[in-house]
Formats: sequence, C-alpha cells, structure tokens
Amino acid sequence: QVQLVESGGGLVQAGGSLRLSCAASGRTFSRYAMGWFRQPPGKEREFVAAIFWSGGATYYAGSVKGRFTISRDNTAKNTVYLQMNSLKAEDTAVYYCAARSSVVSRTPDQYEYWGQGTQVTVSS
Repeated sequence: QVQLVESGGGLVQAGGSLRLSCAASGRTFSRYAMGWFRQPPGKEREFVAAIFWSGGATYYAGSVKGRFTISRDNTAKNTVYLQMNSLKAEDTAVYYCAARSSVVSRTPDQYEYWGQGTQVTVSS
C-alpha cells in the first residue's frame, strides 16, 4: 500500500504561482511512477504531468507545458511536487497525485494509488 497526501492548494490570482506537494508513505516510493491529475468542475479527470520513478523523465499535458514543472524527492522526504506558474482561470480544479508501480501513463485508470485531492482556484 502507498498512502498519498496532497497539500499546497488554495486561491490565487491569474498569473500567480502555487506549489503542490504530495507526500508518500508506505511501500518504496522511489519505485513508483508518479502523476498529477486534475478534475475541473463538471468535467472528467485529466492528466497534468507525470514523472518516471528515477525522476529522469517528465511528461506534461499540452495545456500546462512550459508553465508547470513536476519534480520528486526520493530521499527521506518521499515527495513529489508540482510547481505551477502563470496560472490561468482554466487551471481551476481539484488536483490529485497518483502512484503507479510501472512506467508513467497519462491514463488515470492505470494508477493504483490516489491522494484525496487539493483544491486550486484561480481568480481572473
């Protein structure tokens, strides 16, 4: 089992920044690919970013590429981060982190473990 807890969400003005954190506990964190997903109001959950277990490869949705950065700390912190810059109103969503005991994926159903989510609201 892997437990994931997100933090760092909040209300921010358009153009601002936020950094989300996802703290992992349980099985060996460094062996899991990690992803960030979001669910805007009234919409399906969508892929945002993912990072390979070693941190050597990252992947982004086109809508956030160049603005968001995913990173991870496989030391005692066992945390994955999502730095979000130049936020837009359309980034408003509940953001979730997820873990997968395989290669990265853009498909939510392929992730085995999920956090509870953190709300990000961008005011225009």
